[in-house]
Amino acid sequence: MDLQNRKVLVTGAAGFIGSHLMEQLLDLGAEAKAFVHYNSTNQRGFLDDLPAARQKEIEVIQGDLNDAYAVRAAVKGVDVIFHLGALIAIPYSYQNPYDVIHTNALGTLHVAQAALEHGVSRVVHTSTSEVYGTARYVPMDEGHPLQGQSPYSASKIAADKIMESFYCSYQLPVVTVRPFNAFGPRQSMRAVIPTIINQALHRSEIVLGNLTATRDFTYVEDTARAFICAATAPQVVGQVFNAGSSFEISIGQVAQMVRDLVKRPVPIRTTTERLRPANSEVDRLYSDSERAHRYLGWKPLISFEEGLRRTIDWIAQHAHLYRPNEYVI
Repeated sequence: MDLQNRKVLVTGAAGFIGSHLMEQLLDLGAEAKAFVHYNSTNQRGFLDDLPAARQKEIEVIQGDLNDAYAVRAAVKGVDVIFHLGALIAIPYSYQNPYDVIHTNALGTLHVAQAALEHGVSRVVHTSTSEVYGTARYVPMDEGHPLQGQSPYSASKIAADKIMESFYCSYQLPVVTVRPFNAFGPRQSMRAVIPTIINQALHRSEIVLGNLTATRDFTYVEDTARAFICAATAPQVVGQVFNAGSSFEISIGQVAQMVRDLVKRPVPIRTTTERLRPANSEVDRLYSDSERAHRYLGWKPLISFEEGLRRTIDWIAQHAHLYRPNEYVI
């Protein structure tokens, strides 16, 4: 499928990955609609930071995934949906599980129903490596057991299964992409890499949670490209694809790399405030993304160190967007 001149809708378009995806879709000549959460100041997240000419190319629709009527109206006339909209912070899900589960599960149901009603040709649904929980074996392929180790991961398991059920029950043409730990410019401090970078740049120490936990980090431009590959590849409907870099690195090692790159050897310490509950901790994530390479033609192109350098440069130039002294959930 060629996306040029195709009408596409991106939910969560104002966010971290969504805004990068919007840029790539515009580069491909798609007619892009952005579904963003309504706010009274008419702010559109990171879409407001795109060049003015680019912003004019985007049709912005404000609404709420929890409003089935708003979702249905946004989907009308669309060929392809990229469903990225979600509440994604794990610590926030401990404090407000209803909000997270309601938005992520029910919002996904609304997208699936609207896509079915309007005959959308493909839905690309966003999962997360968090649905796997801590690794039972590595590398983790798409057959790894799902484990709801936090309310957030449980909400995304529910969302994945809703999409799966619509494929099995109604032949909804859905493809699920399961990113592993995207990072890069525009990411908030609810994620660990921007937290480390901001503290390394501006504080006298780096304060984190579990330093030994490992993650499989993927640069955001590669992650966004995985969604496009899932939308355009033939004969992949109904399937799930990991999108990871197939390597693992501990949080402590990331902190050390960032210190070296910014040339500020500040100390690193752990605080219990930033630790997950014991049975909720995901100690290890390490992807097997061979299926995405084989069937989608996708593999990451940006190395972890190069991605870190780009992210550090961007955050250093946008310090006004961050609060390094706060613990962001």
